[in-house]
Amino acid sequence: MVKLPPILEVGGVLISSDLLTERFCCDYEKCRGVCCIEGDAGAPVTMDEIAGIEEALDVVWSDLSASAQSVIDRQGVAYTDREGDLVTSIVRGKDCVFTCYDGDNCLCALEKAYRSGKTQFCKPVSCALYPIRARQFADGTVGLNYHRWKICEDAVRKGQALDLPVYKFLREPLIRRFGEAWYQELCTVADELRSQGYL
Repeated sequence: MVKLPPILEVGGVLISSDLLTERFCCDYEKCRGVCCIEGDAGAPVTMDEIAGIEEALDVVWSDLSASAQSVIDRQGVAYTDREGDLVTSIVRGKDCVFTCYDGDNCLCALEKAYRSGKTQFCKPVSCALYPIRARQFADGTVGLNYHRWKICEDAVRKGQALDLPVYKFLREPLIRRFGEAWYQELCTVADELRSQGYL
C-alpha cells in the first residue's frame, strides 16, 4: 500500500490521515459513557454553545448532581482551562457537570433533554465529534486530529470489526460542524485516495 501523507487538506480544513485509516465505533454497552467522567478538563465549547447550554439549564437542572449544581452556581457552565480553551465545568477535577446516570450508564443531561424534545440544544459539538479533536490555529485554520484514549479500546475493536473508518462513524457531527458539502468533499477525497492505493 502506498504511504499516505500524515496531514491532508479538505475544503480548507487540515485533517489527520488517521481519520481515514483508523476504525472506531463507540461501544456504549462496554464503556457506559465513561468519557464523560474521565479526563482533566471539560469539553471544549464556543460562546454560542455556552448560550445554548444556559438556555437549557433550567430543564436539565434536576438531572444534575448536587456537586455539579454547586460547581455551576460557583463558576458557571464553563471555564477557561490551563490551555486557554473554554470548556464545560467539571466536578472533582474530571466529571463533566452535565453527566447524569441511568443505572451504571453515564448520560449527558443535555442530550437526554434534547432527545426528549425538551430543549433545542443537543450537546457541544466537541462531544459529538469525539474521538476527533478540533483545534483552531491563529490564522483561523481548523485542524482535526484523531485522539487515542485507553478507555476507548473497545470502540476501536468494534470499529475494526465493522470496518468503520472514523470519518464515517462521525458523519452526522462532521456535517453539523462543517456542513454537508464539506463532508461530501471529504468522502470524495477518501474515495480518490482509496482508488489510488493509499487506503
